[in-house]
Amino acid sequence: MREIAVFSGSAHPELAVEVCAHLGVPLLPARVDRFANDCLQVQLQANCRERDVFLIQPMVAPVQEHLVELLLMLDAARGASAARTTVVMPHYAYARSDKKDAPRISIGGRLMADLMVTAGASRVLAMTLHSPQVHGFFSVPVDHLHALRELAAHFRGSDLSNAVVVSPDLGNAKEAAAFARLLGIPVAAGAKQRFSDDRVTISSVIGEVTGRDVIVLDDEIAKGSTVIELLHRLRELNVASIRIACTHGLFSAGALKRLSEEPDVQEIVCTNTVPIPAEERTGKLRVLTIAPALAEAMRRIHNGESVSALFDQG
Repeated sequence: MREIAVFSGSAHPELAVEVCAHLGVPLLPARVDRFANDCLQVQLQANCRERDVFLIQPMVAPVQEHLVELLLMLDAARGASAARTTVVMPHYAYARSDKKDAPRISIGGRLMADLMVTAGASRVLAMTLHSPQVHGFFSVPVDHLHALRELAAHFRGSDLSNAVVVSPDLGNAKEAAAFARLLGIPVAAGAKQRFSDDRVTISSVIGEVTGRDVIVLDDEIAKGSTVIELLHRLRELNVASIRIACTHGLFSAGALKRLSEEPDVQEIVCTNTVPIPAEERTGKLRVLTIAPALAEAMRRIHNGESVSALFDQG
């Protein structure tokens, strides 16, 4: 069988180290240089010839820098005669650009997928894409993982007898329903209308939440405007308690601090798909690791085993 070779870009090396520890393989060195004209150059500093290469790189700020870095890594692996190159992308920022909802705009999620394939991606391993159709933007196989099991395992440690999962909008309701099934509790959803990137309204909550312990579930939290708007509606409905969960804790523009200062928010739970600086973390934040799930998926891809069986097991 071909040897495995794992490299990391500079977006989230801590996660790559943890993934490799679970795989039992070394994280191979890669060097990123910047020329005087501001162009990047990447060198994979280990043999790739006829090896099964995995490149770990979430699309986090600065997104464009990390995207170009990944494209250069892909091209380097192809030029070094890698047998297969899999992009391990715990967070795909451009997945939010998934439709043409205004004149003369680009569907960025598809364009970036085309760039990765053109640069040499043979396969993609992603975690909780913003919407299901993004999977179809890639012309190579995509294994799409989710973090619902990790989040559910965390919440099972508390009393769920009066709990309900609430999705901030109907677009995320299917994922929220799956999460609620894992926990064995009901689900509700907000009726959201978005006017701009940071201005939304939630007119009502569909489902019974009054007097319940609410777990708000979203795929990602950036500025937090949607969650804060939902908190207003939940308070009006006199919920008993509020906890917040998401896969991608981007927490831009001070969102984590704002959410933590909400007095009725007991806990904020996310995973380590993206790095969260230690200085920005608060006492209410819990960060769960998805490294074991990524490592097991990578092992199965390498061995030619089913990745979907990971979810069949619960």
